[in-house]
Amino acid sequence: MKPCLLIPIYNHGATIDRVVQALAPLGLPCFIVDDGSDDQTATVLDDLEARFPWVHVERREQNGGRGEALRLGYRLAARSGFSHVVQLDADGQHDPRDVPAMLCAARRRPDALVLGVPIFGRDAPRLRRFGHSLSRFWVHVETCSLEIGDPLCGLRCLPLTPTLRLLNRVPCGTRMDFDPEIVVRLLWAGLPVVNVPTRVRYFPNGISHFDPFWDNLRISWLHTRLFFGMLPRSPGLLTRRLR
Repeated sequence: MKPCLLIPIYNHGATIDRVVQALAPLGLPCFIVDDGSDDQTATVLDDLEARFPWVHVERREQNGGRGEALRLGYRLAARSGFSHVVQLDADGQHDPRDVPAMLCAARRRPDALVLGVPIFGRDAPRLRRFGHSLSRFWVHVETCSLEIGDPLCGLRCLPLTPTLRLLNRVPCGTRMDFDPEIVVRLLWAGLPVVNVPTRVRYFPNGISHFDPFWDNLRISWLHTRLFFGMLPRSPGLLTRRLR
């Protein structure tokens, strides 16, 4: 197992510095995929790359969405010889102190999809909690199981070989619909799932790129497609559940 870190970023120049500094004690290479951020964020990323030799910034000229940034990051990590990526968000919501637990779980089960399951504090918006609950319900239906503890949490560890094999066959979503789709399809492909509790923090004046109309529409359409994709797979999924 040869892991690295992966952070997609879009206009989170105010938070990425402290995220990277908190990851430094891990001693792991870190790929940051800049998805067409503004000049202020680009300047911060230039500074980070100059200060930390273990940080590599890959830039996309135009914003293409979270899914596109992650797809690029997975391929970049694989080309660089890494077997797994631990991905986390650039806004500081994920506690870097939880990354070692993700790595420990992945080392025990290197073939598994390791997912962070959020522990929400009192600062978590009620709408965000509801969205996670609703997505969990549909993913449990689509997988005929309770294996996936949370399909939306951005802190996760993925084995690159099966992930890229899947993405070469099925493109998955390009924006906020990417995270739930890839975990469902990886489970459909036979990957075991390990869930690791992780603290999720919300900060005053934090920037969210979730579009309440378009992203909810994309995710609703995604769950519709996954539900009908589950139907022909349901005998195999139920057999997996009984093992």
